[in-house]
Amino acid sequence: MKRLAVLASGTGTILEAIVAAGIEVSLVVCDRECRALKMASDFGIESTMLDRSAYGGYGSAFDREGYTEALVKLMQAHSIDVVAMAGFGTVLAANAYDYYGGRILNTHPALLPAFTGWHAVEDALKSGVKVTGCTVHVATAEVDAGPILTQRAVDVLEGDTVESLHERIKQIEREIYPEAIRSFLAALS
Repeated sequence: MKRLAVLASGTGTILEAIVAAGIEVSLVVCDRECRALKMASDFGIESTMLDRSAYGGYGSAFDREGYTEALVKLMQAHSIDVVAMAGFGTVLAANAYDYYGGRILNTHPALLPAFTGWHAVEDALKSGVKVTGCTVHVATAEVDAGPILTQRAVDVLEGDTVESLHERIKQIEREIYPEAIRSFLAALS
C-alpha cells in the first residue's frame, strides 16, 4: 500500500473529500495554522505544521529551498510515497521534484494549460471565456505545467463573481481529485 501525504494550507475541504472517498492518508502537513490541521486530528490522521515563519515567512526573505528540504525530510521520515497538494499555498523548490518527481499531484482551478498561476479564476473571468474548469495534474518544478491526469469543465455564468465561480469549481475539484488520486495510487501498486 502506497503511503499518501496531503499538503494543505486552508479549510481542509479537499482533505475532507479525499478521506470521504475512502483514500487512506498517512500524513497531513500544513505550512500555517489552519482548519486542515484540526480536520486531520478529527480524522485520526497524523499531522504537523511546518511553519513558514521558521524559514523567513511570506516575504522576499522566504528560504524556499530550506523549507522544501525540511518538508522532503519530514515526508521521507514517514515513508511517504505520493504527495497530494490540497490548496497548499507554498510553491516548492526543485529539490522536492528531485525526490518525489512524478509523484506529486496538484489540482488547479482552470482547464490547463489556460490560466496558470494563483489567480486563475479571476483571470478566466477577466478574459471573458464561457467555460473554465478544474485540472488535476502531476506537479513539476514549472508551476502548473505537469502532465494532466484529468479535467472537467465548468460553465461561466452571466453575473459570476470570482467567489461564485470558484465555489462551483471547488465542488468539481472535490469530485475529480479523489478519483484521480485513487487511480494514480492503483497504477503504482
